[in-house]
Amino acid sequence: MRIVHKSTFRKRLAVFSVFLAVLALMTSVVGCQRYDVLVEKDQIAAQKWSDLEANLQRRYDLVPNLVAVVKASAKHEEQTLASVAEARARATSVQLKAEDLTDPEKVQAFQKAQEQLSGSLSRLLVVQEQYPDLKANQSFHSLQVQLEGIENRILRAREEYNQAAREYNAELLKIRGQVVNKATGQPFKPRVYFTASPEVQSAPKVAF
Repeated sequence: MRIVHKSTFRKRLAVFSVFLAVLALMTSVVGCQRYDVLVEKDQIAAQKWSDLEANLQRRYDLVPNLVAVVKASAKHEEQTLASVAEARARATSVQLKAEDLTDPEKVQAFQKAQEQLSGSLSRLLVVQEQYPDLKANQSFHSLQVQLEGIENRILRAREEYNQAAREYNAELLKIRGQVVNKATGQPFKPRVYFTASPEVQSAPKVAF
């Protein structure tokens, strides 16, 4: 029967302890790296959402000027102008905070308000064909062009946000992402994509 001396046993125990410590350290380092990846991708998505919000704000700011020009030239379009004003009011009242981007219901309400504004603006731009003064109004044409540019930027910003959200969600749903998320108390939640119905995805047409 082989007898292991206490000194030898202690040496082996020390080596094993060091091995466990190194393994724990490596696991911790890898875990921190994966956590940092999630944080980085989440922040990129947040930045893309801020870009989208900035473009939406530009559209909100443009609407009153557009309405004022139409009101001066197309005096019989009170109902159309009222619907635009109401849609803008609803769109600006439905705000999304950073934490709301993980709530499908809140995102859906936000999207609906934006779609209503897009629809009312499209109807407003059509009225120029019925009013010669409005059709010849250079200010109205300039506002149309600006609005088209903003709508295109909104579309691009929405696509860039969705791409960033997709990369973040993919990282979060991976096994390593789920492990890190659970180990840190699940501070990360999947982001909701910003989608729009087909009829409002194209920018209003500018017709001269």
